[in-house]
Amino acid sequence: MRAPTNIEGLVAFWAFQEPAGCERLSTGGFTYALCEMAGPVERANDGVFGPYSARLGPGQWLSASRAHIPGLDLHGAEAQVTVAAWIKRERKSSRPEECEAVAGMWLETAARRQYCLFLNLRIFGSADQVCGHVSAVGGPTPGERWCMDASIGATPVRFGEWQHVAFTYDGAYARSYLNGALDARAGRNPYAYKGGLFDAGEAGADFTVGAVHRLGEVGNFFQGQLGGLAVYGRALTPVEIAEQAMQGQLYVP
Repeated sequence: MRAPTNIEGLVAFWAFQEPAGCERLSTGGFTYALCEMAGPVERANDGVFGPYSARLGPGQWLSASRAHIPGLDLHGAEAQVTVAAWIKRERKSSRPEECEAVAGMWLETAARRQYCLFLNLRIFGSADQVCGHVSAVGGPTPGERWCMDASIGATPVRFGEWQHVAFTYDGAYARSYLNGALDARAGRNPYAYKGGLFDAGEAGADFTVGAVHRLGEVGNFFQGQLGGLAVYGRALTPVEIAEQAMQGQLYVP
């Protein structure tokens, strides 16, 4: 069984072992720093790839400036991506109906969308499932008010327990996974989408974790613990996704 850092195509992997008040540094392909954006992010005594995890409280998120993370700027007609996270989700007391952004480069306010792992997207009759949002145009899906292009699973992501959530995009299909398995849903997962990922240029999105910028402000908050986060510059295979999910179960405090 291979650790996330030993799977081909890794751009960055965060294990979230740092104490509150510190940058969260990635290992693997590149060393990228995630900065706290709304006060110190608690280090919880409950982890996946070590004894700790990062707990995002209400209205908190992490971010890395676009200029400092070129490896995460995945774009172009041939672009592929995988975003995978080990999360322990909490119920939000404020705006529980809101979408929950886990991680990606997704700037809705300025129509600079590229890719982002979401939960609870709430389109096409969905709620609480894993969603892999992709965009080749940056703005809304043509003819729609919002971007509607996403792979959307069928199974709600449970609260209060560690879950592995992931999506892949191979240039033709986006696929959403829950706990190592494709969470198939007719017509939505896999989701056929050609055209690659939008090239937003220097003015594009930062890489954000736990929120995105939309409607003129930061929102779509995820609340809960992050035990690990990995981004790859290719679409991992179903076998690799299953290996990832199992790897996150190996740590025993």
